[in-house]
Amino acid sequence: MPYITKISAQKNNEERVNIFLDEKYAFSVDLDVLVKFDLRKGKELDELDIIEIQYGDDVKKGFKKALDYLSYRMRSTKEVKDHLKKKGVADAAITEILHMLKGYKYLDDREFAAAYVSTHRKTSGKGPDVLFRELKLKGIDDELIQEALSSFSFSDQVGAAVKHAEKLLKKEKKLSSKETKQAIEQHLVRKGFSFDVISAALQETDYENDGSAEREALEKHGEKAMKRYGYDGSYETKMKVKQYLFRKGFSIDMIDQFLDEKG
Repeated sequence: MPYITKISAQKNNEERVNIFLDEKYAFSVDLDVLVKFDLRKGKELDELDIIEIQYGDDVKKGFKKALDYLSYRMRSTKEVKDHLKKKGVADAAITEILHMLKGYKYLDDREFAAAYVSTHRKTSGKGPDVLFRELKLKGIDDELIQEALSSFSFSDQVGAAVKHAEKLLKKEKKLSSKETKQAIEQHLVRKGFSFDVISAALQETDYENDGSAEREALEKHGEKAMKRYGYDGSYETKMKVKQYLFRKGFSIDMIDQFLDEKG
């Protein structure tokens, strides 16, 4: 049975040592593993001892990788698991590492989900549907996601949606009231808000143009349509312009008045 003939510190990593069996280099371990397995000069090691020691060292190295990964921000269990797999940590070691991390309270999917919802609803204005999908991709259980989202009340969602709508109104110029409404609805759907929230937000948003603003928007789109279809006053080009403006959300009366003025 081989025995330890030498233990030497590594030059580039003072937290690890090299183990020599029968005068030959065998493997390296972390100092904590050295202490845990009581590795010392003269100790005999059989094959099973070596396997157990190396497994313990794999767990220790993987644990440090996980801590480093967690040092930047909170992570879900799935994120840590995927990271360790990419780093080449064995599945058996990953299972033990995750158990250790949870035991030390470094991993908690409930706390992660709550913090994720709180942070992203404030910083990015994301709605519940988007937050649900993102947390699902991070491996969080449906029950924990719903629990975290319960803090995002209906009134809070409406308030967030109204802010998005008002921000969009500052960007969108020269649109019909109908088209502006559609743009707001589409934007809020992409942000992850439900139709009930969107409907309530629209009621609190002044998206409708006054008469002069609507007319100004129509003229802008009307000139664009005339250029596109080569408007010459003929019935054919007039109908093409009319259909274009109708699709843009302008009323038939306003369109007819505009075209009558153009001749």
